[in-house]
Amino acid sequence: MTGPIPALADRADRAAGRLADASHVLLVSHADADGLTSAAVGAAALDRAGIAHEVQFEDQLDESAIERVAAAREDVVWLTDFGSGQLDAMYAHLDPAATVVADHHQPLPPDAVPADAPTVDEYADAPYHVNPLLVGLDGARECSGAGSTYAIARALAERDEPEHLAPEHAIQPGSDPDPRNRDLAALAIVGAVGDRQREDGELVGANVAIAEEGETAGVLTTQTDLAVYGTQTKPLPQLLAHADEISVPGVATDRNAAARFLDGLELDLRADGEWRRWAELASDERQTVASELCQRAIQRGVPAERIDGMVGTAYTLAGEERATQLRDASEFATLLNATARYERSAVGLAVLLGDREDALDDATDLLDEHRRNLSRGVRWVEEHGVTTESHCQWFDAGNELPATIVGIVAGMAVGTDGVDPSTPIIAFAEDGDSLKVSARATGELVRRGVDLSEAMATAADAVDGSGGGHTVAAGATIPLQTIRAFVDVADDVLGRQLAD
Repeated sequence: MTGPIPALADRADRAAGRLADASHVLLVSHADADGLTSAAVGAAALDRAGIAHEVQFEDQLDESAIERVAAAREDVVWLTDFGSGQLDAMYAHLDPAATVVADHHQPLPPDAVPADAPTVDEYADAPYHVNPLLVGLDGARECSGAGSTYAIARALAERDEPEHLAPEHAIQPGSDPDPRNRDLAALAIVGAVGDRQREDGELVGANVAIAEEGETAGVLTTQTDLAVYGTQTKPLPQLLAHADEISVPGVATDRNAAARFLDGLELDLRADGEWRRWAELASDERQTVASELCQRAIQRGVPAERIDGMVGTAYTLAGEERATQLRDASEFATLLNATARYERSAVGLAVLLGDREDALDDATDLLDEHRRNLSRGVRWVEEHGVTTESHCQWFDAGNELPATIVGIVAGMAVGTDGVDPSTPIIAFAEDGDSLKVSARATGELVRRGVDLSEAMATAADAVDGSGGGHTVAAGATIPLQTIRAFVDVADDVLGRQLAD
């Protein structure tokens, strides 16, 4: 079997074979949008294959979490959206021959695992280890944790494809479950989008092949569209006024300015006196609005590259109701993050697996709370400001912001007054008896050499903490009272990266 990601096919097939032989699988996943979609893809595949399983979530896979996993496992453990950076603890506490890892984060170096353990070039490996970085793919851009999990799900179906799946196996209303698991591609794409893997407005690499399988299965559509968040649910003036992605002068000033712009287009953009949503417009109406936005941007001197960035690829879940937060991959990912950030990952998982009643109601309530907290967080950063170093900027929210959202707040604050988008930002917040660290950078900074995964891992190690992640977004957990030492090391690492 070649599968959607040929370079991962052999690894995915070996992992699927181990899962198929299991009497029970404990699926443990990261508590964020990519982790939740990974868990949903994995759980759906196991359910369709008739393999008994249980799902649990962890904010991070530290030593204590792995000890909990070891105590709870019955047969095979399946780690999704983490595990590659914790292979040392896996070898210490779990049976490598009964552990499957589907991840896309940076694996540990070879000297971190036992001498008889497999290795691949500069990476530690394991018997059942599926990670794009092991086969020359970029885990930060080309394949998410959900993508790695999807490769295994496809391989599992190809090993013993069921003749028929009952309607309850469907993951979108009104859709037919695919015996080859290609319908799970839609969930994997939500994970990739939620993990910020879009580049210049569209997914790249292995993610493209996954999206194509979703289109073949009839659960996903892709099309060129306005590259703004909220096209499904935000009324048009709100959509344009808050569109940081386009920020056209005279339109994105506030809702009133956006409404005046829309009223001048000679289009009927209201229904029953209420502003329509972008998703409710006909294609010719969208074309008119987009063209006028571009014309306004040109008149106001917006640089050509920013105008080009106003258009991207929209990833739409075809079976979901129009103008809802489940229809668009970006908005779906935000809903999932809302459940995960408030320790309700099971709610997000239930929505992913098809619950459109109680679970969706609970998730929507959590999303409302999440948005309020994010707005409060950005205001907090604007009011308190950031501390600027030679090569980074940072703020310490202490216990004034939830540690679970401080990274999102940091990303949203970039570009606001006093926060320089040309400098990496690091955020700190208290998390029990330790500090949660989150770092964010722009794609341009990554192209210039910034690797936040290395910076976080090196700085955390210097203060007896642990860290890692991706080039564009990474994090760490460090002891209290170590911020100054951590920042000094991170700033040095970033300075070296930018100088190379």
